[in-house]
Amino acid sequence: MTIASVSMTEGPPAVPPATPDAVVDGRQVRFEEHHRLIFHTAYRVTGNASDAEDVLQTIFLRLLNRPPESLDTAKAGGYLRRAAINASLDLLRSRKRSRLVALDQQVLEEVGPSSAVESDPVRRFASLELRDRLRRELANVNPRAAEMFVLRYFEGYRNSEIGPMLGTSRMTVAVTLHRLRKRLAAALAEEDAAGAAAGGLEQEGRKDPEDQVETRRVPQ
Repeated sequence: MTIASVSMTEGPPAVPPATPDAVVDGRQVRFEEHHRLIFHTAYRVTGNASDAEDVLQTIFLRLLNRPPESLDTAKAGGYLRRAAINASLDLLRSRKRSRLVALDQQVLEEVGPSSAVESDPVRRFASLELRDRLRRELANVNPRAAEMFVLRYFEGYRNSEIGPMLGTSRMTVAVTLHRLRKRLAAALAEEDAAGAAAGGLEQEGRKDPEDQVETRRVPQ
């Protein structure tokens, strides 16, 4: 089981209303324009509609603490997507005990759907289980690395796109993800003596040229 075969993009339920008619200025306008993006992003990270709604409200409250015209219209979408990712990761980290994330299988969508996974209930269950385990492990890693992982595997961005978004290079993103995949693989292997899921995760970077890292360029 690899990241390629485990969909990290999930179709969320109906998006709740944007905001009460409490604040009408540039902040609310930007929020209403992008609140579906915020909710969808939060749902993909948390896997839970209730948590996604909490993130939605958190982002709105944070916007209220910013100056009314401080949110650049041209960059609002990218800023709010990253804010949703970070708020979602904060929510996962705030939970001190592991729990299964409630996933509505009727609204899941596969990225590059695999007929084998869809038609095999055993592999389908394994896909959902690995998704849950990855979410739990992401709560324990460096926030910047976790953000890169979410953008790459939850949101579907390429390393060459993530670099400019985070103010770094494609190679830095590739190296960070390379190390994080190995760390996640080791963590999963500790839970699974067979290590089947972990082995697939560790090998993922070799299958996509976008994720390949030249070993000699990786700082020790």
